[in-house]
Amino acid sequence: MRAADIEKLVSVSRPAVAPDGTFAIAAVSRPDLRANLDVGQLWRFDLEGRAPARRLTRGVADRAPALSPDGALIAFLRGDTSNKPQIHVIAAGGSEPVQVTDQPLGVSEFAWSPDSERLAYVARVPEPGRYGSIEGLDAAAEAPRHITGIRWHANGVGYIGDRPAHVFVVPAPDVNAEPLYAAAPALPGEWGTDGESQGVPAASTQLTHGTASYGGVVFTADGTEVLAGVDEIEARTRDLRARLVAISVDGGAEREVLSVDAGLSVNEIAVLPDGTIALLASDAGAGGIDFIAPGVALFLLRDGVPVQITDPELYDLGEVGSHIGAIGDDVLVQDRTRGCLRLLRVTRAGGVTEVLGGDVEVLGHGVAGDRIVATIANAETFGEIVVIEGGAGSEPRTLTNFGAALRETGLVAPREITVTARDGAEVHGWIATPAGEGPHPVILNIHGGPFAQYSVHVFDETQVLVDAGYAVVYCNPRGSAGYGREHGRSIRGAMGTVDYTDVLDFLEGALASDVTLDAGRLGIMGGSYGGFMTAWVIAHDHRFAGAIVERGFLDPVSFQGTSDIGSFFGDEYAGTSPEAMAAQSPMAHAGSVTTPTLVMHSELDFRCPLEQATRYYTALKRADVDAEMLIFPGENHELSRGGQPRHRVQRFAAVLDWWARRLPVH
Repeated sequence: MRAADIEKLVSVSRPAVAPDGTFAIAAVSRPDLRANLDVGQLWRFDLEGRAPARRLTRGVADRAPALSPDGALIAFLRGDTSNKPQIHVIAAGGSEPVQVTDQPLGVSEFAWSPDSERLAYVARVPEPGRYGSIEGLDAAAEAPRHITGIRWHANGVGYIGDRPAHVFVVPAPDVNAEPLYAAAPALPGEWGTDGESQGVPAASTQLTHGTASYGGVVFTADGTEVLAGVDEIEARTRDLRARLVAISVDGGAEREVLSVDAGLSVNEIAVLPDGTIALLASDAGAGGIDFIAPGVALFLLRDGVPVQITDPELYDLGEVGSHIGAIGDDVLVQDRTRGCLRLLRVTRAGGVTEVLGGDVEVLGHGVAGDRIVATIANAETFGEIVVIEGGAGSEPRTLTNFGAALRETGLVAPREITVTARDGAEVHGWIATPAGEGPHPVILNIHGGPFAQYSVHVFDETQVLVDAGYAVVYCNPRGSAGYGREHGRSIRGAMGTVDYTDVLDFLEGALASDVTLDAGRLGIMGGSYGGFMTAWVIAHDHRFAGAIVERGFLDPVSFQGTSDIGSFFGDEYAGTSPEAMAAQSPMAHAGSVTTPTLVMHSELDFRCPLEQATRYYTALKRADVDAEMLIFPGENHELSRGGQPRHRVQRFAAVLDWWARRLPVH
């Protein structure tokens, strides 16, 4: 796979399944270099094999489709003329899209009412005079921002206090009605129009107001209220505990459904067919900021009290994209384990059955009756649609072949291995090698997180490096997800300890297990926490010919005041005392580095802010290290996964150029 082949990374969204189970809708998207965008449209999939899959829409980046409960309409997000995402609606069989919203900063999420008559949605509301709300007022001429809370910005968003996210409702449009026309200029009284447009769609009603932000909207079973989480960033400082409210669609009155006293950090809210409120949530601890290996579990609210259904020591339901699906009286959830993401069926009494497992990642699911439709990824595809009939034990039936072009690029299948670390712990990971006898130069790649995992799906980073002639070694050291909470929490207050020895012990084990790997030609790289770990390794181990430190967590001290998660992340992982932070700080050890190092970062990264890179790079230069720095304009922390396609290719070019100079293949 070459860098430009990222255009073949076709992803498929969470499927929306028709109530009768005959078809499903999903957004299919991919990076496009000419458009320099992730482009995508909605597709319709016949689940009974009577018709081929077909594209329903022709937008540039149509996404997040949701079928109305009666199966007649599809709502989705599409950029308006200013490229702000707005809700659009089409007939389920296909029609001209009708734009439903016109929010100045766009819509972030939405939900159908049970009667299919209206939509609830969330949109950020700008303070008057900000974000283009006054024509001609440049951002540099806006009034100063008065900030009183400790959280004031977010990666990929920017400032948040002056544009809180609020809940709105809007009637669903009649897609068969007369199209909308703008009225021509008219004299007063002529045609009875007074010069106004005809057929303007019904206006949205704003249900919430004030400085708090809302999210996670879903209607109650009777449709009279909208459930949402409340983030009171001005009132609460570092607290991750959630407060959930039910908002009346008739007037916006709020009642509390879940108090912060329950101590839960909530990932998702769902309403089951009988009206029961279900949550994916975790215990935020006594201080409200315990998020390390959080142990996300399924909860059901019973008389306002959250009752835990699954054991977080056995099942990790916290992967990004995990969600709740209702199947009969049971619930479907996704469990992260050993580089995979499987689909589980959970009874309300806590019984658990695997529905779809193996070497696969279940990225999303939908249900109609006993028919389950899932989006999956594996070692040969970035996204396909599969159907499971009859629940557990049934073989999935694959409907799509979006990975065909990707497989033609010459994908290499990684080899899975487990290495015993120096203290007896097991370290699980993979080796990917180029064709030929070798010996091949080796790059040790380290994932972000830390509570994340390398997975079984196609990883473009690995494939591009292997195509260039490098063997890639990568693993899930202690601190990673997928191996239980103890494994994930083992580096709390101890970063750069067992995680450090795990990655090096895994590298040693990989070198010993494969004679095609050249132990004398080694490189190391990683992003985010992987950037931290790369910087940490090269300060303590000098065997590597080169290193790439990307978007790294490099200084716990300055991170506190610059990162959007600085109010709690470093406190929990690295501690708060100067001695503890220094003991786990790559910045404090930069003077020990001798390895040639490329520092890469994004200009608008608010998760690991740019200053982490520039100060680390400067420290390397002061220590006479052979160092270079590459900064990507207009990108945030998600560059390598969701940045502009051209920047993603340019990033790969820079990576390969660095290794060609520091670790040549020949």
